[in-house]
Amino acid sequence: PKMKEDNCLHAALICLGMLYYSHAITMDKLNHARPSLHGHHEKGKEGQVLHRSKRGWVWNQFFVIEEYTGPDPVLVGRLHSDIDSGDGNIKYILSGEGAGIIFVIDDKSGNIHATKTLDREERAQYTLTAQAVDRNTNRPLEPPSEFIVKVQDINDNPPEFLHENYHANVPERSNVGTSVIQVTASDADDPTYGNSAKLVYSILEGQPYFSVEAQTGIIRTALPNMDREAKEEYHVVIQAKDMGGHMGGLSGTTKVTITLTDVNDNPPKFPQSVYQMSVSEAAVPGEEVGRVKAKDPDIGENGLVAYSIIDGDGMDMFEITTDYETQEGVVKLKKLLDFETKKSYSLKVEAANVHIDPKFISNGPFKDTVTVKISVEDADEPPVFLKPSYIFEVQENAASGTVVGKVHAKDPDAANSAIRYSIDRHTDLERYFIINAEDGNIKTIKTLDREEIAWHNISVFAVEVHKQHQEAKVPVAIKVIDVNDNAPKFAAAYEAFVCENARSNQQFITISADDKDESANGPRFIFSLPPEIIHNPNFTLRDNRDNTASVLVRREGFSRQKQDLYLLPIVISDGGLPPMSSTNTLTIRVCGCDSNGSLLSCNAEAYILNAGLSTGALIAILACIVILLVIVVLFVTLKRQKKEPLIIFEEEDVRENIITYDDEGGGEEDTEAFDIATLQNPDGINGFIPRKDIKPEYQYMPRPGLRPAPNSVDVDDFINTRIQEADNDPTAPPYDSIQIYGYEGRGSVAGSLSSLESATTDSDLDYDYLQNWGPRFKKLADLYGSKDTFDDDC
Repeated sequence: PKMKEDNCLHAALICLGMLYYSHAITMDKLNHARPSLHGHHEKGKEGQVLHRSKRGWVWNQFFVIEEYTGPDPVLVGRLHSDIDSGDGNIKYILSGEGAGIIFVIDDKSGNIHATKTLDREERAQYTLTAQAVDRNTNRPLEPPSEFIVKVQDINDNPPEFLHENYHANVPERSNVGTSVIQVTASDADDPTYGNSAKLVYSILEGQPYFSVEAQTGIIRTALPNMDREAKEEYHVVIQAKDMGGHMGGLSGTTKVTITLTDVNDNPPKFPQSVYQMSVSEAAVPGEEVGRVKAKDPDIGENGLVAYSIIDGDGMDMFEITTDYETQEGVVKLKKLLDFETKKSYSLKVEAANVHIDPKFISNGPFKDTVTVKISVEDADEPPVFLKPSYIFEVQENAASGTVVGKVHAKDPDAANSAIRYSIDRHTDLERYFIINAEDGNIKTIKTLDREEIAWHNISVFAVEVHKQHQEAKVPVAIKVIDVNDNAPKFAAAYEAFVCENARSNQQFITISADDKDESANGPRFIFSLPPEIIHNPNFTLRDNRDNTASVLVRREGFSRQKQDLYLLPIVISDGGLPPMSSTNTLTIRVCGCDSNGSLLSCNAEAYILNAGLSTGALIAILACIVILLVIVVLFVTLKRQKKEPLIIFEEEDVRENIITYDDEGGGEEDTEAFDIATLQNPDGINGFIPRKDIKPEYQYMPRPGLRPAPNSVDVDDFINTRIQEADNDPTAPPYDSIQIYGYEGRGSVAGSLSSLESATTDSDLDYDYLQNWGPRFKKLADLYGSKDTFDDDC
């Protein structure tokens, strides 16, 4: 309240001073410009009288203090005209912005008052128009004139920051004075008047770590070597105060959260100097042995650590990789271990930062080392063969029991258990071999044939005697060595052709041979004729010494009529030890050829066609053909012949529509040509059979339980069911339906089923039972009733 009272007093003094100054200036001008109240006359150059116009208004620019809260309206100023003699005949009128609402004028005295509290921040000035008029006639006495009422500012608005909270980052270990962030506040008061809008910034919280520039609001670091690992986040409160920061000024505050960002200023460090690990000798390469971890308080890429093995006797047996998710070094097995060979290993592992900041290189080195000791644990290992695989050889046709080879395995454990051997029978299904379970000797139990199987691939198991679950497996390849046990044979089934007019020593075919044995026991092949026909008069053989032989004609002139086929035996021997030979027969046919040696015909019958069939034989063949044709025609004709109708209708017929049956039914004995399904009406599946010849008076509801009989029921039961349904349907009169039978059979004991002529012919049949069939068959019973009844009716 005291501050507000001082401000009001100060503003009042200013206004009084300005009014006094304005009045003094006005009076001075009036004294110089208006020597008399009514005007002053001067003569011009040509004797013309000039009138100097006088100033009519005595007023200056007005000011009013904002936020006035007094009980009475504020006097803004007073308007007065020189022509106002004080008799009340002049009325002052005020118009313009806020006239009559905010500003009112006393029409007699010209005093202007502000009736409402003004706020400069809403509106800084108002433009008004004043005019003096005659009170009685409202005639303007002087022209209107504008003036301005300015709202004078007071310090009524505190500074406000753009944001309530600020967030900023600065690297740790930054130098003193490093700029962090600039905060800005604004004051709604008039910056051109006084110090109401002159702001000064200061720090309330966050010292001694940070400081703020008083004029700009820039926050800077105030301490060196601030460590993120010690404290990462700081909360700073900044104040902005107007009036230049002097007492009595208004202020506003904001919060700034400052986070120190990480730099790589810390090297990795192992928490212990030695790591102890163990691994089983049964572990496979790639299996994890253990993990080490060097701690680096830095974060992000500044805390990335890479691990490596730099020394130790286990560098060849182990390796280390980096798990970047957990920042651990993973020690893995690189090669197979053997407890009996070496029981422990030592490694020197180094952990180093991946990214090093050159600014802090002096804090290095950014790496650390640790010793890793790995002990190998003994494991119950399976037997181990001395070789990863075995290859043996055995001659084919060797006697059963021949030794092929020997495999050997041992127990690598300290116990050195005894080993037993066996053959995987899935690899020796034919059981060609057997193995000695004690010493591993493999023997044959069947004769081997290289030409059937040249290689035998079997697998041998080795198991510990006392631990059957510990076993090892080794592949054994057995090669069957070839012996010369196959004689050479023709390479193909040769058949040669020689012309009747062939010349002497003419070659007509070249032959070759094959041998199932290997090349060492096969070619070169030797071709020859058997000794008993070495002087064959018809053909001779020439060995070409390239595993082929040529067959030549020894004489000229062959005749198919005498002999059209020759069989020439040829002996073929191989080059094996001992040599093998075989005799092969070459078939040679004699053919007719033209003068150029081209084959024309190789058939011997071609020369005896003139002695063909006799005329009698040809006639007999033709007769047989004719007889066969006649039999076929008769058979077809008989099959197509139709039978005559069995039913002959007389001229007088009681029916208008007669359907002719081609065949009569076979009666009770015919059980094959009748299908019970043809008697069933598909519309009666649900128990109701609609009539198609009448319109029933009401809907007949079938009795429950009456369903169409299946196909397998007896015909008599089916008909009885239909009769019962018809008797219980009083709305449906009888009507005729005709069932067409595709085949009725022959020789029925019941005779004809037709009774169309029964009423006009003498018949011993008794139709009295029709009386018992119900009202629907009454008409039929009357027509086919007893003979006496019929005669009486007549």
